[in-house]
Amino acid sequence: MREAAFVKQNKDKWLTFENVLSNNISIQPDALSNLYIEVTDHLSYAKTFYPNSNTVLYLNELASKAHQKIYKTKKEPKNRLVTFFTKECPLLFKQHHRELLIAFLVFTLFVIVGAFSAANEGDFVRAFLGDGYVNMTLENIEKGDPMGVYKQQGEFNMFLGITLNNIKVALFAFAYGILLGIGSLYIMMQNGIMLGSFQYFFYDQGLLWESARTIWIHGTIEISVIIVAACSGLVVGNGMLFPGTYTRLESFKRGVKNGLKILMSTIPFFIIAGFLEGFVTRHTEMPDWLAILIISTSLGLILFYYVIYPIQLHNKHKTPTYHNPI
Repeated sequence: MREAAFVKQNKDKWLTFENVLSNNISIQPDALSNLYIEVTDHLSYAKTFYPNSNTVLYLNELASKAHQKIYKTKKEPKNRLVTFFTKECPLLFKQHHRELLIAFLVFTLFVIVGAFSAANEGDFVRAFLGDGYVNMTLENIEKGDPMGVYKQQGEFNMFLGITLNNIKVALFAFAYGILLGIGSLYIMMQNGIMLGSFQYFFYDQGLLWESARTIWIHGTIEISVIIVAACSGLVVGNGMLFPGTYTRLESFKRGVKNGLKILMSTIPFFIIAGFLEGFVTRHTEMPDWLAILIISTSLGLILFYYVIYPIQLHNKHKTPTYHNPI
């Protein structure tokens, strides 16, 4: 068919469709769908038989305009954020309990390494934690306030500084996942050795319980979600190493997307940990039962949200993922 005849035969449909789109005219959905399908079919025909013609340009512009109208970005429901934290993320996280276990085991291993090194190398604690911190802590011990470091700053400044620093550490743990996950495990090594040597230092001073009941008020959540952040980095590395049925690039993209969602889930917990460290930990005079209650509640919250609840939700939905995009 000659181009002129093709245009003459179909121009009335095109003009009708253009008028509907330009003036937002109400039309039956079936009629609108039929017009859209016809226009895209005509565009394919024109590209085949009249390439580089004005007809192709016109139909392409018309089809693009229609596509934007029909498939424009929908508004997210008001409870979208709630759904992300209560359904999407826990269902997603159920798939990655293996990576969480690996991050936890590596962290635990290096806690033991840190404590063992501190016990057998006299200068190890100073080398790892720094002379300034060790000397300051020893001075606080002599003053009868071994946990005085948590009282040096104002509550809000300490809360803000600690929260931002923890989020920065989590971002590194996620980003280093691009190094095939090894970078995330390196973050676990650093933090594990630091914690192990730190706790042994207080044990050596005869203050293990005093330090533990104070530090773990905020540390239970803080350390736990740093491990979760490392898990998000391992998800990225896993996507690069084991693409499965996907192409390696597609598997990497999925790993980054899933890892980022896991990372986002840690932010509220970092805020809680920062609040506890800034406003609660400094009260070293609190009774043991209250400190134990806070620590137990924090541990229960972490275990429920990242281990128990994802399993329950998975069993309820009988599907490993929650497909609503964030």
